[in-house]
Amino acid sequence: MNLNEIKQLIEIVNSSDLQETIIEEGDFKVTLRRFSTAVVQQPAPLSTAPAPIAPSTPAPQQSAAPAAAKNEPVSGLVDVCSPIVGTYYKSPSPDSPAFIAVNDTIKKGDVLCIIEAMKLMNEIEAEVSGTIVEILVENGQAVEYNQPLFRVKP
Repeated sequence: MNLNEIKQLIEIVNSSDLQETIIEEGDFKVTLRRFSTAVVQQPAPLSTAPAPIAPSTPAPQQSAAPAAAKNEPVSGLVDVCSPIVGTYYKSPSPDSPAFIAVNDTIKKGDVLCIIEAMKLMNEIEAEVSGTIVEILVENGQAVEYNQPLFRVKP
């Protein structure tokens, strides 16, 4: 099962009345639950959809403003988001050059980064052609499902 198939399953569950579904293919098992985390097991669990978290107290104004400003979509730009939860890597190995840099021109299908999930290295490909305007994550940073990674000017 590939990432696109998992994304399609998440969309199906989200648009239906299903509360939970379990799909197994050999050693691969996917459990999707409505309004909770989706878990991929092979053999250890991996969360692919974060549960909404409501803060118990308001965050301080100073620390919330920069984070909010960095994740707000910018008009005319396309956000490239993480399709899975994992660890972001900008290059295939520590001594290799980064896949992309700011101001690089990319084409649909180009590899932009790797997200490691459960010791599996998942190449994240561009879904649009354009120019990289901003890289929103740092090498080795943990990323969430649907978290913006890059901003692209189409």
